[in-house]
Amino acid sequence: MPRYFYGASLLAILAASPLSALAQQTAAPSTLDPLVVTANRSGDATPADLVAASVTVIDDQAMQDRQVRVVSDVLRDVPGVAVSRTGGVGSFTQVRLRGTEGNHTLVLVDGIKASDPFFDEFDFGTIIADEASRIEVLRGQQSALYGSDAIGGVISYSTLTGAEAPGIRVRAEGGSMGTYGGGVRFAGVNGDLDYTVNASGLHTDGYAVAPGGHRDLGSDSAGVSAKLIWSPLANLHVTAVGRFSHTDADTDDSGEDSSKPTFGLTLDSPGVHYVNDAFYGLVKAELSSMEERLTNAVSAQVADTRRSGFDVANAFAPAAGQLITKQSGDHGTRFIESYEGAFRFGDEHLKQRVTLAVDAEQNTSQTTVSPFGAFLGEEHLDNTGLVGAYDATLDNQGSFSASVRHDWNNRFDDDTTYRVQAGWKFDEGTRVHAAAGSGIKDPSFSELFDFVAGRFIGNPNLKPERSDGWEAGVDQTFADGRVHAGATYFDSRLTDEITTSFATGVAQPVNLAGTDTQKGVELFADAALEGGWRIDAAYTYLDAPQTRSVILAGMFVTFDGQAVRRARDIASANLTWAPADQPFSGTLTVRYNGKQNDLAFTDPSFTPVLTSLKAFTLVNLNASWKLTKTTELYGRVENLFDQGYQEVFSFEGAGRAAYGGVRVRF
Repeated sequence: MPRYFYGASLLAILAASPLSALAQQTAAPSTLDPLVVTANRSGDATPADLVAASVTVIDDQAMQDRQVRVVSDVLRDVPGVAVSRTGGVGSFTQVRLRGTEGNHTLVLVDGIKASDPFFDEFDFGTIIADEASRIEVLRGQQSALYGSDAIGGVISYSTLTGAEAPGIRVRAEGGSMGTYGGGVRFAGVNGDLDYTVNASGLHTDGYAVAPGGHRDLGSDSAGVSAKLIWSPLANLHVTAVGRFSHTDADTDDSGEDSSKPTFGLTLDSPGVHYVNDAFYGLVKAELSSMEERLTNAVSAQVADTRRSGFDVANAFAPAAGQLITKQSGDHGTRFIESYEGAFRFGDEHLKQRVTLAVDAEQNTSQTTVSPFGAFLGEEHLDNTGLVGAYDATLDNQGSFSASVRHDWNNRFDDDTTYRVQAGWKFDEGTRVHAAAGSGIKDPSFSELFDFVAGRFIGNPNLKPERSDGWEAGVDQTFADGRVHAGATYFDSRLTDEITTSFATGVAQPVNLAGTDTQKGVELFADAALEGGWRIDAAYTYLDAPQTRSVILAGMFVTFDGQAVRRARDIASANLTWAPADQPFSGTLTVRYNGKQNDLAFTDPSFTPVLTSLKAFTLVNLNASWKLTKTTELYGRVENLFDQGYQEVFSFEGAGRAAYGGVRVRF
């Protein structure tokens, strides 16, 4: 019997339970589908049930109910998502969509491409949640809209505008592991200006990440952002976004003495830490005409990141008064200038839209500090992409879209990607949808040019990775829209995969011959019940074999099995109780991560050893109490049952922790 049958049965029970409760009650009004903006380049917000792709929206209320402080944590509740964090808050964190690699996900923060230009991947350990925000996760190949990186999909994190969440919000909290933090938001609309200013911070003394270790790895994270939307005319809108984030987090080294049993294992490393500073900016002007049927928008954005690693000289021969030295550093800058034009036509039955977009992207990166002889000059990558798209909806039931993009690159061959998708909603509440498309991922600067003597050498001859795939799904609404459940099957093929070869004794990225597959089933169910109850559940079954040369049971073998850090089974469920006539609310969150493979570099040959990490289940319990209309007390317990676990080999997960705080709104 297929493994995903059990997940389907669980979600069917969750979906059916609300039906029995609602059958004896007066039908409640249907809920509105959330709006999605990442599924097209026109800037139009589209109801999720008219997006013929797999998309999940986590709104501000869900973020509050689950008391989200670390953005990557709530992504664990999204079908198709796998999260890997190397330790505590602030540690390097990867998010994988549908079995792809961490750098196969395009991340947008308030509309800005946010990946580190040097590593060409977004480190989710560098972002903490703002006071009013939402997340869209659009799965499947989206390079036809966004270009490189969007092989697995797009994750868009955005702060709410002043019109969406006006007023002042202030939050302060503290708790286990010497943790304290808070946030403030000031937002509203004044005449023709919509304004939002956010600031948040989080400090923790952390915990011992090294197995058997005693050094607590702490971190300091801070973020400041502002978003202004000026509308001097009814048809002219100018948007400006600025965001700065700072992360200073302790890290541990791994054992380097091959004569000791601790070789390759995470060890207490006093003084070792990294600092990441990032600035993001965006300016956009949009003009509409012809009764808003025609819009033209121009924008410019920048992402500038600096990352520095600090180590201790002779770290594995501790001595009093050791000197802290800056061992590594890199700096990357990305500029993107874009034009987006959309023309809407048709009638009330058949609504149509054509979109044209042009993106000019310039990337500059360099290694700023290297004790290993790396090239310290700048390297440049330039890319221009042209997008054409057509979208149509019929009687708000049927939807169809097709897009194609051609990219010109100064280093790699030109490439063309496509996406086509269609869906239909039947009167009985059933919706079917299907999509097919392709994606590309250009090699990063670090893969092309980075260098560590005796350990790693970049490969300037790498080719971009390419993915082609399709998906098909069905979902059903019950009880006047109060209950919603669905399933999607996806199947993708990855060619020219970039992996690390140890054939020469030194790690070097190479393109693999052949094709890797990622396929699976995503299930979800959500229900809004009378009495303030809400259920959200998700399950993913993933089959993602990957070919690697490893050491297994003491032998050198070519392993063709489940890709590392991607469990076959991942599930989550959130049960929230928030009665409208009561001052209290609570949320129970359960997250399951199945057994998964990982690589351990514990062999002196530096050939990775295949290892297996145990499955684990984490339970969080949150509660809040409204003292007045403006003041609320809240608390939460994370990892309620003190589950021991590792998401990454030789990095312990956090144990039970409790936090409490106060939130004030005006």
